[in-house]
Amino acid sequence: MERKLIAIDLDGTTLNSQAKISPKTHAVLTRAREAGHIVSIVTGRPNRISANFYDDLKLTGPMINFNGSLGHVPHQQSPDEYQYTFSRDIAFDLLQHREELGIHMIAAEGKDLFLAVRDQPVEVGFFPTQLQSNQILNQKSLNNNPTSLTIAVDRPQQQGLLDYLRTNFDDEIDAAPWGGPNSVVELGVKGIQKATGVEFLAHHYHVDRQNIIAFGDEHNDSAMIDYAGWGVAMQNATAPIKSLANDITQLNNDQDGLATYLEDYLKLAE
Repeated sequence: MERKLIAIDLDGTTLNSQAKISPKTHAVLTRAREAGHIVSIVTGRPNRISANFYDDLKLTGPMINFNGSLGHVPHQQSPDEYQYTFSRDIAFDLLQHREELGIHMIAAEGKDLFLAVRDQPVEVGFFPTQLQSNQILNQKSLNNNPTSLTIAVDRPQQQGLLDYLRTNFDDEIDAAPWGGPNSVVELGVKGIQKATGVEFLAHHYHVDRQNIIAFGDEHNDSAMIDYAGWGVAMQNATAPIKSLANDITQLNNDQDGLATYLEDYLKLAE
């Protein structure tokens, strides 16, 4: 079998609902690599909360973070590393209009950037419960353009925030609400998606598009599933992702759906 580039989303796909990699998933991804295939993480998560999974899987090549906006090799500077950023003025504007827009947290992030401000504790698992004094987001502290802004907003005001962003910054950023229980909107550079990262990986490894297999479950995976030669939706994926995919796993992310599918697809059975 030709060498495959296996692009894996983390949450809802490679990770179970406890946000862990199961022993079976770990074993199958390791066997895939031992068989000569490439395993690459392509996630919406920041690098600060995905490098642990990269290390756990003993990966060596680039990882894609922030839905395609950052491609890098963790723990080092790599020559072909890239990062897309947008103007920090957007963050300053939202800081000024926080109250009227119903925003109670903004986090500005990048490869080496994490700053946040919040009015009340926000139960969004990705953010520290206590901010250090050097992590407070304001006009003075944000010296660099961010790769991502994550905004927690009152649910009834979410649509108003999206309209405000569209009216004012539509040519610079894409704004996407998270799936799931949290009312969170994430901003990234206009037109940059997970497919941007997968294309970078394909060039990096000299793999043709038809030899890319991608796994995902949520709307931020759609461009990647569409781009890959073989796009696979998880059993627990949203309906639009399932309709876009070439195939759907029989099992969900709590039943080793990705591992079971890959074992069969790559003929890795022990």
